[in-house]
Amino acid sequence: MREVDVALIRAALAEMCVEVNEVLSPDVEEALHHAARTEANPTGRQVLETLEENLKIARTEHIPICQDTGMAIVFLEIGQDVHLKGGDLTEAVNAGVAKGYTEGCLRASVVADPLERVNTKDNTPAVIHTSIVPGDRVRITVAPKGAGSENMSRMAMLKPADGAEGVRDFVLESIRLAGPNPCPPLVIGVGIGGDFELAPLLAKKALLRPLGKPAEEPHIRAMKEELLEKAKSLGIGPAGLGGQNGVYAVHIETYATHIAELPVAVNICCHVNRHITREI
Repeated sequence: MREVDVALIRAALAEMCVEVNEVLSPDVEEALHHAARTEANPTGRQVLETLEENLKIARTEHIPICQDTGMAIVFLEIGQDVHLKGGDLTEAVNAGVAKGYTEGCLRASVVADPLERVNTKDNTPAVIHTSIVPGDRVRITVAPKGAGSENMSRMAMLKPADGAEGVRDFVLESIRLAGPNPCPPLVIGVGIGGDFELAPLLAKKALLRPLGKPAEEPHIRAMKEELLEKAKSLGIGPAGLGGQNGVYAVHIETYATHIAELPVAVNICCHVNRHITREI
């Protein structure tokens, strides 16, 4: 049994919340660079080059990549041989997020009640997903999610008879309806299977996959490639101004499901697709 003080998790989260909002992960930055090199539409290419310049300024000046620094989505994978000590885990997570967002001068975008709409001033509470995994380590992933892209999320309970074609149609319809709103180029997370509550979580987890990483299952890999090609052909383009680089990637996560249902969810992320992972 390995003891881990929640103070370490709190401190890590404070640093991660700042870093993830200022420095883009290498895979997403490379995707942006590739899109800028290959975009045929002059307006779209200019948008992508401006976004690249924005990344450089954010990194060197230590300012946010985007003014919407998102709601903090925190994934905790806790080893089953870990004993957490030093206080309440949820409180530690929220304290870390609060410290990072306030001391990092990041925008506070969370309201305490969805109807009364009073800002909490420190971007808490976070959305926390905890899972128990083998081992004696704690793996932390922070993925801030802005509302412009999150508002474009969609969920459907398809019939099994709809099959792969029904899934493809729903995903492409979701991208088409989103259009310029999520700040393209986009990363499309797709969750297939589970139930009503799990499919959207699968879609969000799909956004965490390194861009360009192929799916292991041949039929999922084929669907992913087809969806990406058709999504690009929609012509949304950078910032929705037209072009072939409106979508970076389509990632798919699947899970077992009931014989009488076919849940599918789409979670769209903007051109920055922020996420960072540390292990304690």
